[in-house]
Amino acid sequence: AAEPSSAPAAKLDFDNGLGGFTPDGREYVIRLRPGQWTPAPWINVLANEQFGCFVTDTGLGYTWAENSQQNRLTPWSNDPVSDPAGEALYLRDDDTGAVWTPTPLPIREASGDYVIAHGAGYTRYERASAGLSQTLTVCVPPDGPVKLARLTLRNPGRRPRRLTVTAYVEWVLGALHANTQYFTVTERDAATGALFATNTYNTDYPGRVACLHLSAAGGASA
Repeated sequence: AAEPSSAPAAKLDFDNGLGGFTPDGREYVIRLRPGQWTPAPWINVLANEQFGCFVTDTGLGYTWAENSQQNRLTPWSNDPVSDPAGEALYLRDDDTGAVWTPTPLPIREASGDYVIAHGAGYTRYERASAGLSQTLTVCVPPDGPVKLARLTLRNPGRRPRRLTVTAYVEWVLGALHANTQYFTVTERDAATGALFATNTYNTDYPGRVACLHLSAAGGASA
């Protein structure tokens, strides 16, 4: 079977060995080669007036609604080194059992490059591994309270592949997970398979419902 390869490194302006700007200035592109890490999380803030998130060069960051400190949907970490993931997208090969992520964390594969492009309003992760070309694009639309993640997989080989995609979030629904974890109630919508979550003790933002949905047509949203 053909093995996809990472795209050749494009010429970047102000390249520091880890990343630089595309010649048109529209993206900041980071290329993490085996064993390479940025000295601290290099982030991109994606937000509109009521909703937002930040993503990093290694993972999907965290998400908030209306107030980035008091109404976090998923956890924010102040750890500048480990960049722990409160949100993740996992891929599994159903034939071999191999599990990996299209982002460098939480599962960092030893071989191959990770290419991360921060643009205005979006971040794109590109990766070639497990015989597949993988592109994950994350954005927040200008007028909607939703974080969108679109995963595109391409199989250049002749062997059919059976894959499972799993979306993961650690719910906060408030300021701190330690304070809200005992009051978080989740349920699964029977019609769509979406996961709903509410904080029954959030007096500042009462009655709010968070949603995580994964579909073959449109990707994952939180």
